[in-house]
Amino acid sequence: MDKLQTIKVFIEVAKLHSFSSAAEVLGMSAPAATRAVAELEGRLRVKLFNRTTRLVRLTESGRRFFNSAVAIIEDLEEAEAAAAGLYATPAGTLTVTAPVVFGQKHVIPIVNEYLGLYSGVSVNAMFYDRVTSLLEEELDVAIRIGHLKDSNLYATQVGSVRRIVCGSPRYFKKRGVPKCPEDLLEHDLIFPKTYEGTTTWQFRNGDKTERLKLNPRLTCNQNGAALRAAVEGHGITRLMSYQVGEELEKGNLESILTGYEEAPLPVNVVHLEGRRANAKVRSFIDLAVERLRENPFISGNI
Repeated sequence: MDKLQTIKVFIEVAKLHSFSSAAEVLGMSAPAATRAVAELEGRLRVKLFNRTTRLVRLTESGRRFFNSAVAIIEDLEEAEAAAAGLYATPAGTLTVTAPVVFGQKHVIPIVNEYLGLYSGVSVNAMFYDRVTSLLEEELDVAIRIGHLKDSNLYATQVGSVRRIVCGSPRYFKKRGVPKCPEDLLEHDLIFPKTYEGTTTWQFRNGDKTERLKLNPRLTCNQNGAALRAAVEGHGITRLMSYQVGEELEKGNLESILTGYEEAPLPVNVVHLEGRRANAKVRSFIDLAVERLRENPFISGNI
């Protein structure tokens, strides 16, 4: 088996944690996949996987080789795409990811416009409330909220978002409006678990950071559910400005404790260095940057 094929088999086994699953994806037999990896390990003189009857996991050497292997295949695919003229006209499948609510509210309209502009492109929109790996999960473009930690990504900042404590006018009429963070301890709180992660909320008080341990009355594992409960008057919640902006504009929610908000978080459009020249990626980034910078919910106007 040629070197590139053994590398492709290795990558699929690493992703799927299974020789048989990788073989099925690649249209080959499981023994052939096993022989391909054994051949690669023999050539490299290192063990790439730890194998048990149930699990196949990368060794430390395997993890180091994985990133290089993916880069090799990507470089080959880019060279083939360039030769075929795919870098001149957007074509192929583009995979885009973003946080769930952000994707639903603010990315899908951009995706729909993009599909209308480029008939040769299809899009996979993958929305998760977790940090995704563009390299390992084969994602082309991501919208990231917060400070970036991965130095291998190319990023364009398009705006920023705030953490907003809010409730409905109906709730505040019945229970009163908290004047300082400590007042929240006397109120019904709606905790968006996927967004907050911990029931200890941080607030800024001058140059100091205050931490307040809260006891939520309602905990939701979906941000949209927490938003709905707040709009219906069941308590106070804290969500991102892009999540609550429309309800604030409509008057269904009112923001409170604005003087205690932490610093805004940046919003970036990110992609991998090796894919900069790809027309489908470049054209989507250009459109996304333009539309997101026009978006009042991340431009600091909300």
